Amino acid sequence: MAMYAYKGVAQSGKNVSGTKEADSPKTLRHLLRKDGVMVMSFELSRGGKGAAAAARKKGGAGLGREVDLGGLLGGVKKTEVASFTRQMATLLKSGIPLAETMSALVEQMDNQRFKAQLSEIRTAVNEGSSLGDALARYPKLFDELFVSMVRAGELAGNLDEVLGRLADFLEATQKLKAKVTGAMIYPAVMVLIGTIIIAVLMIKVIPEITKTLVQQGKDLPLNTKFLIAISNFIGKNWLFLLVGITAAITGFVLWKNSPGGKQVWHRFTLKLWVIGPLVRVINVARFARTLGTMLQAGVPMLRALDAAKMTMNNVILQTTIDDAKKAVTEGEALAATLKKSGQFPPTMIHMTAVGEKAGQLEQMLERVAAAYESEIDTKLTRFIGLLEPLMLLGMGVTVAFIVISIMQPIMDMGQLSGPK
Repeated sequence: MAMYAYKGVAQSGKNVSGTKEADSPKTLRHLLRKDGVMVMSFELSRGGKGAAAAARKKGGAGLGREVDLGGLLGGVKKTEVASFTRQMATLLKSGIPLAETMSALVEQMDNQRFKAQLSEIRTAVNEGSSLGDALARYPKLFDELFVSMVRAGELAGNLDEVLGRLADFLEATQKLKAKVTGAMIYPAVMVLIGTIIIAVLMIKVIPEITKTLVQQGKDLPLNTKFLIAISNFIGKNWLFLLVGITAAITGFVLWKNSPGGKQVWHRFTLKLWVIGPLVRVINVARFARTLGTMLQAGVPMLRALDAAKMTMNNVILQTTIDDAKKAVTEGEALAATLKKSGQFPPTMIHMTAVGEKAGQLEQMLERVAAAYESEIDTKLTRFIGLLEPLMLLGMGVTVAFIVISIMQPIMDMGQLSGPK
């Protein structure tokens, strides 16, 4: 272990300094990051130099010798981009120059792929490129929304504020995504387990029991004959069934992603009971959050509408934004054109209209986003609350039918062979 003297920036933006014991620079940065401190510079204290030298003699990691494979083979997570954005905003807000900020962020990055890309961005900035132009070279990492906001912040001279809003936006987006994904995990696991149980019963258990029943030579109930027929069909044709189901799913996915199929499917999902309102609320929250964030950053309305549209995953709603963009270009109010589409909730339209009249559209859109993000929790809870009993009922009826169909002839044979 070595003692390091460090200087850094706290989450509040305040410059801090001190000493801390760690076995390597990487560990030092990790420990201080857990304490909410972004390391700007460090050096071994007098007592730490001897300890580090002793560690090298023992064949330890040594300073600058550690190899981090984290993220080397994988991609860059959205959460890592959000964390990078938050840290960058904090450092710039504390008055640290952009070049020095980029250097600090590159040095403390654990994900090697992200680190390499940030290093190239830092080089471009040091050579005179704007940050927005440097980020635009990596569209898979920094999308149009991110780059547009950074460019707007650079032009307005408030890059730190824009990055702070962008970090808020990315964190809120990830939180929303986690809510939706987390809510769907349990039903998906239930379907998987139920399918496996039924498949095992149909392919393994029922054929064994069928042999015993057939050997008795007794006339079997109709439901048992039906079950045996299904089991035999699956057992003999499981490969064809597997190929057929795979082909059907593949065909559906291809159709659903085609221009015509996507229109039909997305319009259908918006009309579904329970699911339709949930899809609409999720898309409205994304749209309002994105548009409000970009307008606050100083991005022009038309460009902000384009970026906000791309965060929506329903082409019917995206088409309404295209129509809204044309209407806004002709001088019509945003709220009025959204109302004409009939696709947006009245509350959102009313709040948007109030924001436009008061000259506070950006703030009102963020309130709309916050309100609908809260509503998502309620609708997700309702959706899962309806889905779970339906799934349990479906699996219960299926398993009950199998059990009854098996037990009924067995009980009949027991009665026939009993004392007269």
